[in-house]
Parts: sequence; C-alpha cells; structure tokens
Amino acid sequence: MNSQFDGKVALITGGSSGIGLATAKLFAQRGAKVYITGRRQKELVEAVRDIGESATGIQGDVSVLADIDRVYQTIKQEKGRLDILFANAGVGAFAPLGQISEEHFDKQFDINVKGTLFTVQGALALMSAGGSIILNASLVSIKGNPAFSVYSATKAALRSFARNWAVDLQGKGIRVNAVSPGVVPTPGYHTSLGMTEQQLDDYIRSVTPAIPLGRTGTADEIAKAVAFLASDESSFITGIELFVDGGQGQI
Repeated sequence: MNSQFDGKVALITGGSSGIGLATAKLFAQRGAKVYITGRRQKELVEAVRDIGESATGIQGDVSVLADIDRVYQTIKQEKGRLDILFANAGVGAFAPLGQISEEHFDKQFDINVKGTLFTVQGALALMSAGGSIILNASLVSIKGNPAFSVYSATKAALRSFARNWAVDLQGKGIRVNAVSPGVVPTPGYHTSLGMTEQQLDDYIRSVTPAIPLGRTGTADEIAKAVAFLASDESSFITGIELFVDGGQGQI
C-alpha cells in the first residue's frame, strides 16, 4: 500500500462528489486523515462511507464564512494542524453576454472566488512549513467558450491567487499551486451545469476531437495530479498551474 500521506491531515472542500471525492479517496488510501466538506448532508454522509473510517464530513458552504470557521474549529480540536488543503469547491452555470444576471454572477464569484480566498486564509493558522495548498482552477480560464464567461473568469482568478499567494507564503514554507483540469465528466455537469445525459454525451463528442489524447479525462486522473502537488515529490514546485487536460490547452 502507498503510504505517501501517512500521518498527514488533509482538507478537501467540495469533497462529496466528482474530483473532490476521488481525491479524498486517494489521500485516504495513501494514509491521510481526510476531512471533506459539502453543502448536501446526504451526499456528504454517503461520501464518508465510501472513503472509509479515516474520513470526516463537515457540512458547510464555502461562501459562508461562519461555515468555514466551523470547519477549522473542528480540525483544530481534533487534530491541531492541517498539512494539505485542496480548495476544490466550486459551481458553474451557463449564460451568454447580454443575459448575465446579478444572481448568476454573485453565486459563482461567492463560491469559487470568495469561498476559495477565505478557505485558504482560514487554513493558515493551522498550517506550518511543509504545508501544501492546491487550488482547483480549470482549462476554461485560458480558452473562450460560449456562455461561460463568468465561470471562466472565476477560474482565472484562482490562477492569479496561486501566483500571488505563493509569494505571500514563501517565507512560511507553504507551497501554493493550481491544478487545471480539462474536460472531466463528473456529476457537476448535471447538478451544477444542468446538463441532461444526452447533452453531456453530445458535448463530449463535440470536444473530443480537440483533445490530443483523443478522450476526456477522469476524476481519478485529476486526483493523482493533486496528490503529486500535495506531496514531497513536488517540494521544489510552487506558484504553478498544472494542466491535466489531455493536451487540449497546450497544442
């Protein structure tokens, strides 16, 4: 068994499904004590059961600062420290320019940008030298997509956060990096983006020709990239954006 994270304490926001859940499972398999957050209690309970006894679920919304504080109070009381943070929680929605509402804008920036900022800031009191922070950005931050400008802008903000926070934390020995997935079908395409199964299938068929590897990615593949950035194997890496996109944004 890979014991890469033996004794480590990790927090994964939005850990009840998709990339967050896959990452939580991998971290647990490699020895970490894993805390996950999620807004929906039923999914959170099911995810904890799926991950195993080393997981603890804490219901909360990252756009609500009191919920973030409660997460860190729990970790402080139970473990006293945090070694790894994967700021993964996020939402997306379609709206073309000319039809963007204030609600559409506020929801995505509140969760994806404000939520990430205060999640990371709240973690600092529990992190010390050797800690690793990974932000979940996206390929869309560098690509133009129809009706996706607000979501794409939130992900571009996360890339900027990684650069700036890597500088802010360099004296503390805490690394900050971003992982940018390409097309990775997850439940979020249905729950967040509102796609039907047929719409998702059509979308995958339309984008696959633009992916050099000729296929979409999997949540497990993103989880392995996050694990690399969280581990000592990437000890000389900070401030980067690691694209895990089958080459779509690179070629």
